[in-house]
Amino acid sequence: MSLLPVNNIVVFSYLDKLRAFLELLKFRLSLLVAFSCAFGYGLATNGQVGWVTLAMLTFGGFLLSGASVTINQILEKDLDKIMKRTMNRPIPTGRISIAEAWFFSILLFLTSIWILWVYTNPLTVILSIVSMLLYCFAYTPLKRVGPFAVFVGAIPGALPPLLGWVAATNTISHEALIIFGIQFIWQFPHFWAIAWIADDDYTKAGFKLLPSREGKSINTAIQIMVYTMFLIPLGLLPAKFGITGIDSAIVATVCGVAFLLRLFHC
Repeated sequence: MSLLPVNNIVVFSYLDKLRAFLELLKFRLSLLVAFSCAFGYGLATNGQVGWVTLAMLTFGGFLLSGASVTINQILEKDLDKIMKRTMNRPIPTGRISIAEAWFFSILLFLTSIWILWVYTNPLTVILSIVSMLLYCFAYTPLKRVGPFAVFVGAIPGALPPLLGWVAATNTISHEALIIFGIQFIWQFPHFWAIAWIADDDYTKAGFKLLPSREGKSINTAIQIMVYTMFLIPLGLLPAKFGITGIDSAIVATVCGVAFLLRLFHC
């Protein structure tokens, strides 16, 4: 990091600022969200892809995710300072001010909504706004209340592929609900695995995300395994309803079993 001392005050260079804003975006996470949107769109179009729509949907989804995670970091700035895994984020380290972060998040949000409005449809826009509101203003504060936060957070976490489907069809069909359901159930072992690993940090911040009051206990491990088991039959539904083919069913089954065996190994 290159710092510029001015009158004994540390000033970050333009390059440092750029890096900090990119870090604020949580680039890999936002890219995964964008990919999930594109995946849902691709399934819905069945190969008849509108490439401009796909590109703008992916870009809009990326920006919306960036806006959401930025607001999350603003709201949790004081908690991030006390957790080892988050203390080096741009806001706790002072590389980005609160005002800059708010401006950045609003800019990302408005740009993403404009893109989705122009290139998709109103239903996609409405669901996108609902997703952001749930993540930022429901899931984020509920993390310190109890494990119910994981259920709330799983909704916006599972919406991206559904948004892609809706962007292509302008309807919430049973196919859209199936791909939503798969990603929704997957969120639970995903969230809980992170909460298990980061339990010490989460305890410092008062986060209560593990499903059992005992924390890292056999009860928690069993619940993680149960939700993982649900993924195996759920992974077969896209093939059953003609969304994908038999190859997809085989891959989904193998991955689900491998995920479950990995949990048993742990």
